[in-house]
Amino acid sequence: MKYLNEFRQKELVDKLAKGIGYLMADIDRKVTLMEVCGTHTMAAFRYGIKDLFPPNLHLLSGPGCPVCVTANDYLDKAIAYARKEGVIVATFGDMVKVPGSRSTLAEEASNGAEIRVVYSSLEALKIAQENRERKVIFLGIGFETTAPTVASSILTAGEDKLSNYFVLSGHKIMPPIMRALAQDHELKIDGFICPGHVSTITGSKIYEFLSRDYGIPCVVAGFEPIDILQSIYLILSQIRSGQAKVENEYDRAVTWEGNLKAQALMAEVFKPESSNWRGIGEIEQSGLKIREKYESFDVEKKYPVSVEKSRDNPGCICGDILRGLKTPLDCRLFRKVCHLSHPVGACMVSAEGTCAAYYKYSSA
Repeated sequence: MKYLNEFRQKELVDKLAKGIGYLMADIDRKVTLMEVCGTHTMAAFRYGIKDLFPPNLHLLSGPGCPVCVTANDYLDKAIAYARKEGVIVATFGDMVKVPGSRSTLAEEASNGAEIRVVYSSLEALKIAQENRERKVIFLGIGFETTAPTVASSILTAGEDKLSNYFVLSGHKIMPPIMRALAQDHELKIDGFICPGHVSTITGSKIYEFLSRDYGIPCVVAGFEPIDILQSIYLILSQIRSGQAKVENEYDRAVTWEGNLKAQALMAEVFKPESSNWRGIGEIEQSGLKIREKYESFDVEKKYPVSVEKSRDNPGCICGDILRGLKTPLDCRLFRKVCHLSHPVGACMVSAEGTCAAYYKYSSA
């Protein structure tokens, strides 16, 4: 299996693990790295990568799970729309069980709301084409990876003169949140493992400000064991040399410039705006809003709803986990009240959530 088995070879894993140990011996201090991708979080646990590290090397999970970082104010709006007559809400499956302030989409479905789980915005578009008498609202969440496909669906709806297709945009972009993490005085991040999926769209160039302005090494990584270990080896080599830069370990899928067509699609349909991140708060220019030119597909513009003030579960520490300040083991609800069959917070719901990763793979 090309590009799979090659990146799981035990002898290479052992060699890289030893190399990481040698580098850490030279650095001779605590080093904290952060992966900013939910798929990296899950892969690190699945393959037991942390067990290969010396004790002074720490890997934190950051806000790289799109479902997890979606705040309750967005979920509460989605639920309010689901309660409307003549509405079909189309969403990625992970969103269905995420607790909002007072309900979930799953609860609304049990009360008669029509919630359709889809794998892409194009499926939602098809539902709208087949149900022209209903309003179909697609929950547009995710980072730069999914935003171009949602932009494409809006353009297609315009070309087809489809007047019943709408998007509730909760898209977010990576550079502003990574800047916020770099500036966070409670964190001391020595290096970033940068997200591979996002970078296929944006290119590795978007991380240049982190090495230039903050002196933080950055390596774009793939998702196999050797990808992740090689990326950590490259970051530690930068730390030892004292020269921070952006490197691309995942060059079989990622380029410096990225996917220019996808970037153009995003720029055509969306514009940056401030966005609320779960547990982190409002971050300027970190979200994507539908441009006025396409506002007939923006459900908030076309059919605004009012919701009660959003609230979070006071016992859930998902926000601190997303910032890298705590782990699920610090949460008094973890494995007691909050588990996969009864998630209290978004970090346990999502297949890319840190709590879900700990629950599945950690014995601690």
